[in-house]
Amino acid sequence: MDSLIQASYFLAALLFILGLKKMSSPLTARGGIIWAGWGMILATGITIFLPNMDKITLIPNLDLILVAIAIGSVIAWVTAKRVAMTDMPQMIALYNGMGGGSAAAIAAVELFQAAGPESGHGGANLSLAVIGGLIGAISFSGSLIAYAKLQGIIKKPGRFPMQQQVNFLVFAAAVALGLMIVLDVHSVSLVILMFVIALAFGIMMTLPIGGADMPVVISLFNAFTGLAVGFEGYVLGNIAMMIAGTVVGAAGTLLTQLMAKAMNRPISNVLFSSFGGGDGTGGEEVEGSMKATDTADAAIMMAYSETVVIIPGYGMAVAQAQHKVWELADKLIDRGVRVRFAIHPVAGRMPGHMNVLLAEAGVPYDLIYDLEDINTDLPNTDVVLVIGANDVVNPVARTDPSSPIYGMPILDADLAKNVLVIKRGQGAGFSGIENHLFFKDNTRMVYGDGQEVAGDLIQAMKEV
Repeated sequence: MDSLIQASYFLAALLFILGLKKMSSPLTARGGIIWAGWGMILATGITIFLPNMDKITLIPNLDLILVAIAIGSVIAWVTAKRVAMTDMPQMIALYNGMGGGSAAAIAAVELFQAAGPESGHGGANLSLAVIGGLIGAISFSGSLIAYAKLQGIIKKPGRFPMQQQVNFLVFAAAVALGLMIVLDVHSVSLVILMFVIALAFGIMMTLPIGGADMPVVISLFNAFTGLAVGFEGYVLGNIAMMIAGTVVGAAGTLLTQLMAKAMNRPISNVLFSSFGGGDGTGGEEVEGSMKATDTADAAIMMAYSETVVIIPGYGMAVAQAQHKVWELADKLIDRGVRVRFAIHPVAGRMPGHMNVLLAEAGVPYDLIYDLEDINTDLPNTDVVLVIGANDVVNPVARTDPSSPIYGMPILDADLAKNVLVIKRGQGAGFSGIENHLFFKDNTRMVYGDGQEVAGDLIQAMKEV
């Protein structure tokens, strides 16, 4: 029977891996989520049984476990149904933190048991429990701060003099306590203090990071959570946790590296440079002025173009304009205009945010292009329509060495023949940097709410 339980764990882990693989493409992502969901159901269901010599028994406190699962499932179902697409990054940060917190809780139980007066065992399992507990606690508190930043609860980065040095000392203290626990397990006080300091470090590590780097930070904490779960899987001897945690940790690490590469910044720079949340000052002086146009002229410009590229950003998500934008694109396609969507890797507030929004609106996947696939075509494009994007189309990334985003690969919208920008007002982007694209001679601003402007463009298109 023990073999059947272990085989079930292995099957669950296999479903996790295959599900994650299918999630790599928008075409198969839904199926991947379903596969991974069945894997989780299998792993959770089989966990209630314990092998006991020649028979199988139920685990202790099963009634409390079932109540906790029921409460958690109801909360998850209700919140997932109600959450707006604009709030999806916050939800991911929050749920990711819950995973890290769960791993830390498992480690705490193991460490408290090891610290009891009747115990004294240490070894590899204790060391892994300490490592997993540290990583899980940091991911938990750090993800909560990331959630608060994205939700607007924390509006400005929290910074103070010598912050990184203080953070290093706090982290070193947590590691030192972990070593002391491994060497002398008979101290509940050390275990509690280690977790308190690790939680504090997660908060202090995330507070100074600007909002523009939150997608990378969320991805990094996702990797942390996966690693913590993997370590605790080894501690518990649970194959499903080992494999699933390792896979999630590896996927999160690779995604973090890819996103940092997309910003042309090392991860250390993301964590320690405090980029984002600036006041828009500094760098090259802006030349020219923003030139407004109305929806009628903008519609005429696009209707009589041969090629149009639409660049969405977080502003489109805020306005919930993705359906209207696709309706506009569909009208253009009906007129014989070649329409494509260009996606920057870090557009939005989480990895793949724009892809999710466009898929929700029904945009065919073959019309969506990544940065490296479409940038060479932008100089020959008649009209680029920017809706809600800001920093990812800012040309100072190519021209101003003093800019925080200098060297970051951008969508070369400014090189197109004409640029239309749908924007609520004249404020700077999420990073606080003034966008020089808006002042270019070939750029025209269409001010207003993204959904309303897109609707007006559709109406104007019908009259052309």
